[in-house]
Parts: sequence; C-alpha cells; structure tokens
Amino acid sequence: MTAIRLDGLATAKAIKAELAERVIHLKQKGITPGLGTLLVGDDPGSHAYVSSKHRDSAEIGMHSIRVDLPANASAADVRAAIRDLNDAKDVTGYIVQLPLPFGLDTNAMLELIDPAKDADGLHPINLGKLVLGVSSEIDSPIPCTPAGILELLKRYEVPTNGAEVAIIGRGITVGRPLGLLMTRKGIDSTVTLLHSASKDVEHAVKRADIVIAALGVAHFVQPEWIKPGAAVLDVGITRVAGEDGKATLVGDVHPGVASIAGFISPNPGGVGPMTRAMLAKNVVDAASR
Repeated sequence: MTAIRLDGLATAKAIKAELAERVIHLKQKGITPGLGTLLVGDDPGSHAYVSSKHRDSAEIGMHSIRVDLPANASAADVRAAIRDLNDAKDVTGYIVQLPLPFGLDTNAMLELIDPAKDADGLHPINLGKLVLGVSSEIDSPIPCTPAGILELLKRYEVPTNGAEVAIIGRGITVGRPLGLLMTRKGIDSTVTLLHSASKDVEHAVKRADIVIAALGVAHFVQPEWIKPGAAVLDVGITRVAGEDGKATLVGDVHPGVASIAGFISPNPGGVGPMTRAMLAKNVVDAASR
C-alpha cells in the first residue's frame, strides 16, 4: 500500500485562488487587505520565508508592507516598528517574524501587536480566545500551521470525529494550539500531546488514527510505529549534512512510513505551503471583519 499524498502545494494554490476572489469583492467595497511583516536580523531562512509571504500577497491581489531592521536593532527600535504597523491604515494583518535575535524578548514583543492585526494568531488574547472557544464560532486569528493542518485534513476528507490523534511536540506555534483546535466540538478528536519527557511515545503513536510530528528531529517517527491506514503529517524539519557536505532538509517522519500510512503529508511540500496560505487567509479575514 502506498499512502495518499496530502498535497499542501496544490491545496494552498486552491486556497489562494479562493482568497483572490474574496480580495476582488473586498476591493469592490473599498477595502484592500494589507499584509505587514517585521523582520529583525539577517537569518537567511527568515528572509526567504518573508519574501515568499509577499509573493503570496501579490499573487492574490493584497497590498503588502515589509519592514526590515538590522540584527543589532534595539528593543526600542522593534517596539517603534510594531507601533507603526499597529497604526498603519493599509495593514489589516501583520507578523513579527520569529525567531528574533538573541536579547529581544519574543513574548513581550508579541504582546505589543494589536490583537485584531495578529496574522500569526499568537497574541495572548487570541490564544486565550482559542482556549475558551470549545464550541462557539472563533472570530479571532488562528495560528497558521494548526489551521493549515486542519484544512488539509478536511479537504482530503480524513475523518476527525472520534479519531485518536498523537501530536509530537508541544510548541506554541504547532502542538499546543493544534491540540485545542482538534478537541473543539465539530472536530471532536481525542488528542494525546507528546513531548521530550513523554514515556513510551511509540505506544501512543501506534494507537493513533492521525499523527502530527512537529518535533524537529530527523526521521524520529518510524514505520513500525504507525497504525496501517493512519494519516501522518510531517511538520518538523531538520537541516542534515550529507556525505558530500551539502545540507538537505529532512522531516520528522521516516520515508518508510509512506508504505504503512493511508494518508501522508511529507516535509518539505506538505504543511509548509498551507501555513503561508492560512497566514494570507488571516489577513483577508481581518479585512473582512
């Protein structure tokens, strides 16, 4: 058996086409969605990621503003840039690209973001609304990667009602909010949140109908851990040096899992494009509100 591929690239393309239609209708009402990004430092991966977000914005017809600060920017510089984005009339949603350089308090900076413009869904108020929203409609930004995972499962009709879900990784951008989303009424999964101190991770994964690996350890999830027919989504990524000295990007899931699972979202090419698409959706949603 070969698993059905949960194609994040194709699904993200479809979502962006839908968003482009929404942007046209908003513009007809005199509203132009606008993305803002604040990038501090010289990290090549962050620069590439921010650039891709602005390409997405252009593709769906959104306005975008990019603010770049040097690695030695002071906390006062960053706070001033956040205030400017909060005040910018043409920005309906924005992100502070993480990680911030050493010495800058990430949580303190995220708390300065206007919650209504929080395109990453990581402001404490928005995370709090997610905690409270067990059954009611969520009218605040949702963290992009968890939202992308749920959308991918939905569009490929992977059953979640009553499903046993193993989430490996308790980070604030994936594991913790994803557990909250998947236990909401209407999704109704039973979630086990696993981490570095969990005992017998293999046993917990073996009984899961859906496995999400967001640990950042290369090929951590082994084929013999997977229930035949389960859906496996690879989120974590590690840069690994090959014998030729060149670095390659490797996911948390061993390639052999594809011969056991019923559905698989590989990494790269799976959840990553969905994260970007859901970021754009948060910005359009904010404009609609």
